[in-house]
Amino acid sequence: MSEALSVNNNDIVEAVAAKDQSTRKTHFTIGDLAKEFGVTLRTLRFYEDKGLINPKREGLNRIYTRRDRARLKLVLMGKSVGFSLAEIRDMLDLYDLRDGQVTQLKVALSKFNEQIDVLKKQRSDIDRAIEELGRTVEIVGGMLKAKEGEEA
Repeated sequence: MSEALSVNNNDIVEAVAAKDQSTRKTHFTIGDLAKEFGVTLRTLRFYEDKGLINPKREGLNRIYTRRDRARLKLVLMGKSVGFSLAEIRDMLDLYDLRDGQVTQLKVALSKFNEQIDVLKKQRSDIDRAIEELGRTVEIVGGMLKAKEGEEA
């Protein structure tokens, strides 16, 4: 059985937090996370407003837990592969159901496979556009060379 499935009733966010050995810290400031993940303070506040992360407050200071850090990591990973914030929030919310992860794993697997298909289609479209643009560059380059030869 894979290690991810042996997590059992803990949610996947907790699994990410537990497996991430890059820091032993358990609490982080907004500046800590902004620096670590290369995002702005405004971005973190925006994600908080959208319910993607939920730091505790100590006065005016936001205090993030390892769970918040793991959720942020998943949000940024989701964005990097093309998921919308709404899709990311929906998937993260499923992880809070704590139904043994069956529901969330099925939904996540389906969404991941759908996104792979979207990305493959985009890659195909990009490859085709590059080929067409390359041919156009050759034609325009040839036309320019001919015009420059006429002027000489």
